[in-house]
Amino acid sequence: MNGHHLILGELTDYLTGETLEDTHDERYRQKLACFLVEQKGYLKSDISPRHPLVSKAGEKKALTRIDFLVTVQAKIAMLIKYGPGSLVTRRRPALAASRLLAEYQVPLVVVTNGKDAEVMDGGSGKVSGNGLGSLPERGELENIVNAHLFKPISTERAEMESRIFYAYEVDGCCPCDETVCKMP
Repeated sequence: MNGHHLILGELTDYLTGETLEDTHDERYRQKLACFLVEQKGYLKSDISPRHPLVSKAGEKKALTRIDFLVTVQAKIAMLIKYGPGSLVTRRRPALAASRLLAEYQVPLVVVTNGKDAEVMDGGSGKVSGNGLGSLPERGELENIVNAHLFKPISTERAEMESRIFYAYEVDGCCPCDETVCKMP
């Protein structure tokens, strides 16, 4: 056992070919990556797994990973945040992350537990789709990008969103969670 995750061996990352620890959570992530490519038409190169994100709350700082960023037309167009259990509790930190990853608002934010999903508008947080089938296909996401204004995120807003993300993902994490790295 490693922390609170049962290690079942090793697996090969569907997107990158890297060797990863085989856990129940990682199996869901791999199924999701395969679904995006084989069912929704994304290229493996469109999807960035385990994207690092540094968040701050005052003097506190931590590094976490965003499960998937989907880029089309050289823009981060969709953020996907995986977590077991309830989707409702994943919404706010995922929206906060969508306001920290770039200088603009990421258009779509997805929270998923691997079995279900909610697709949200990045700007309003309004849920626009339910279920994994509601994730947009690549062509649909290109249309969303073409219509999106990519409004800049102010420094003040980014600071507030960073505090929110930190509170949910770092302060609220399990002490044995090795995916969160508190930084000096």
